[in-house]
Amino acid sequence: MYNVTSLTGWLGPVRRVTAFSGTALPERRVNGQQVAVTIEDNVQILLDFGHAAFAVVTSSFTIQRYRDATLELYGSQGTIRLQGDDWAPQGYDLWRNATGAWEHIPETAPHWSYLDGLRHLVTCIRQGTRPQITPAHAYHVLEVLLKAQEAGRSGQAQLIESDFPVLEFDDSLDEGTPPAGIR
Repeated sequence: MYNVTSLTGWLGPVRRVTAFSGTALPERRVNGQQVAVTIEDNVQILLDFGHAAFAVVTSSFTIQRYRDATLELYGSQGTIRLQGDDWAPQGYDLWRNATGAWEHIPETAPHWSYLDGLRHLVTCIRQGTRPQITPAHAYHVLEVLLKAQEAGRSGQAQLIESDFPVLEFDDSLDEGTPPAGIR
């Protein structure tokens, strides 16, 4: 869910989704007990944002360890590669074709807390401003995930019906905001 929310925040609403899914491990140990897995535990999701913009998301309980989980966005003018996990951000690497080199931009909020989203919402309510993530955006992500599950089971791409206003980023508020124009 986090990666789909991040991707839709940057690229806008998904127009259709398809997926491959299955149960790779029919039994798993949870809290010291062996349990039967009754739902897909290994999924590859392909998102179509329109205008030849696509994303691939891996969602799996079968990954034992990873070294380099990240979000990468490839565009006509460069690449952005987020570093670290959602709960331990480490900034991002930026490749610009114009300079021909990678640049590392350190995380501006390395001690980010999941509660910061709630703090943002409370601040918006108090100031009468619109939150960055709206209920329409959350609903859209939910629809994408449910339709991805349906696509994985049926083998058919699914159209996404919901929409949400594209996020607007104010670079003056956060020097760590990825630059526009990478898409």
